[in-house]
Amino acid sequence: MSTYHFIGIKGTGMSALAQILHDSGEVVQGSDIDKTFFTEEILREKNITILPFDAQNIQNDHIVIAGNAFGDDHDEIQQAKAMNVPFYRYHEFLGQYVQQYTSIAVTGAHGKTSTTGLLAHTLSEHVPTSYLIGDGTGIGREDSEYFVFEACEYRRHFLAYEPDYAIMTNIDFDHPDYFTDLNDVFDAFQHMAMNVKRGIIACGDDENLQAIHAQVPIVYYGLQPENDFQAANIVETDKGTTFEVYVRGMYYDTFDIPTYGNHSVLNALSVIALCDYENFSSDKIKSIYSFTGVKRRFTETKWKDGQVLIDDYAHHPIEIDATIDSARKKYPNKDVVAVFQPHTYSRTAEFLDEFADSLSKADHVYLCDIFGSAREANGQLTIDDLKTKVGGASFMKEDETDLLLEHDNSVILFMGAGDIQKYEEAFKALA
Repeated sequence: MSTYHFIGIKGTGMSALAQILHDSGEVVQGSDIDKTFFTEEILREKNITILPFDAQNIQNDHIVIAGNAFGDDHDEIQQAKAMNVPFYRYHEFLGQYVQQYTSIAVTGAHGKTSTTGLLAHTLSEHVPTSYLIGDGTGIGREDSEYFVFEACEYRRHFLAYEPDYAIMTNIDFDHPDYFTDLNDVFDAFQHMAMNVKRGIIACGDDENLQAIHAQVPIVYYGLQPENDFQAANIVETDKGTTFEVYVRGMYYDTFDIPTYGNHSVLNALSVIALCDYENFSSDKIKSIYSFTGVKRRFTETKWKDGQVLIDDYAHHPIEIDATIDSARKKYPNKDVVAVFQPHTYSRTAEFLDEFADSLSKADHVYLCDIFGSAREANGQLTIDDLKTKVGGASFMKEDETDLLLEHDNSVILFMGAGDIQKYEEAFKALA
């Protein structure tokens, strides 16, 4: 029996895929750097072996899957190719693997992780479903009918997928270290649309998605009445958000979700549209209310002195806007404190003014050093360039989180795609 060996198994997508194969009865192991990641806990719970990088890890009976963060000069990748064992990049393997199911790719510049999680939860309540979420969650079932997975546009990796369905949440300029401009991003999504085999569920409030062409039906959802699925009469309560859904102008049903903000309504509406397209009743779709969320997406911890701590992956100005908006709507009587760690120098430089505008919507702002990422270790920009543009912002080191103690009765947002969690953990350790 072959063993699946993952090079870079601690990555969020890699970890999730490893779990799926393990759950499906395959023998799985992997290797990575000697640094603790939040994805490790579940891997170790499932007794999936994690080794330090070493070319000798590669054996003749291995099927090797390499994470995209590692170049062809990596020792284990070179060894796998020298031994001529089956070798795949993450997106190449996933593209082949999902073909055995009714596959649903969830993609977009923002919201894809939360939407993937919500769709996976809703389908799993009623039919066998395997799913891969970008927060490191992977569930595999040998009897699955559906496979729901997050499809990232970075470096056009999602073009390796030919899903039955695609949910497209939005098109926006991001990853400036790869994409040249918004037109380049649109081109990638347009090519992705042509890979879809049965139908696309797209946000019609996004004018870029309105311009997408495909060889399959496109069902539009949004807050505007011209959409096929429209959310209207949105009401926020102390338990979440209630809204009515209209299908091509006709009342369909009323839904409740335990989250806040128009972005949450849109995520739910895309799931409602997809499930309706697959002939699920509205009563079954209402299981969206029991969704508890995904990791690092508005993950809450109630703390002392009336403080609420939020861990969130927000690393783009639009995502920061949405996170602050959710905090204000859920906790209207608390101050919003933003603790933000920019992710990559190129993104910070490209959106410097937009980051400043978004962060300025918080009552207090603390900035942490830029997290360079594995693909971009340094740059000429510094955190001071952003600090000068955010009025009243303070710089905060990891050992200075005691600055947050003065903000009682507040919502403290720890935002970023790097290792911002260590600031939250340092703050918790003060208790």
